[in-house]
Amino acid sequence: MNDFRNNGMPAAGTGSDASRKALWVIRELGLPAIVKACVSCRFTRHQATGKFRVNANGKVIDVWMLIRCEQCGRTAKIPVHERVCVRALEPGRRLMLEGNDRSMVRNLALDRSLAAQAAYRFDWAGTWKLETGMPSERGREDPGPLTVVVRFELPVPIRVEKLLMTGFGLSRSVVRDMAASGRIRLPMAVDAKTREDFAFFVNATAPPPRDAAVAVAMADRRAVRRRGSPCGYTRRAR
Repeated sequence: MNDFRNNGMPAAGTGSDASRKALWVIRELGLPAIVKACVSCRFTRHQATGKFRVNANGKVIDVWMLIRCEQCGRTAKIPVHERVCVRALEPGRRLMLEGNDRSMVRNLALDRSLAAQAAYRFDWAGTWKLETGMPSERGREDPGPLTVVVRFELPVPIRVEKLLMTGFGLSRSVVRDMAASGRIRLPMAVDAKTREDFAFFVNATAPPPRDAAVAVAMADRRAVRRRGSPCGYTRRAR
C-alpha cells in the first residue's frame, strides 16, 4: 500500500489548496441478485423476498431466508440457522428474524459468509451508481492537487480502474497511464477490487479529456519521428 505522508502532496490544513477535496459516493440502487439455480426452471437469478421462515421445535430453532426466482417466481430457502438451541440465539436477533426486520434482511442478503456456506454468489449488475462531486475551479489557473474520498453505501466489489473511468470519463489505457506516471496516486493497485471507503490523490482537478490525451500522445509520436534516431542521425532522402 502506498504511503501518502511524504509524497509531495499538501498536508491537511496547510497551504491554500489544503481544503481541495471531492467526494465520490457509490449509491445503492438495489440489493444484488442471488445466483443459484432454480429447482423448477433452472434460472439462476433470485431476489430476497424480505421475509424469513422461523421454525421452533422444542429447544431448537431453524431460520431460513426466503428468496424468489426472477423467472418463474418459485420460492426457495437459504438456511440462516439450523438446529440451533433457542437459548443460544440472542433474543433481539430472534425478534428481528420473526418480524422480518428490513435491516436484517439487507444484512443477510449481503452476507458473504452466508453465501459461501450456502454455495451461491452475488450478481451486482444494476445495483449501484457513482455520484461525483468536484470543487469549482473557476478563475484558477493552476488548481493544484486534489484529494478524492470514495465512500460505499453498498459493499459492491468494484475494480478501481472502473471507478476512475466512470468518475473521470476516461478510457482504461489513459487511467492506467496516469496511475503509472503518478498523476493519480492510489492506496492500492489500479486493477484491484475494493468494496471499502478509501481516498486517492490527483495532481490536477481532473484528468484531461480522452481526445486531448490522445492528441498529446500523437503529437509526441510525431515529434519522435521528426527527431529521427536516438543518435540524432536522420536519413536523407535520395
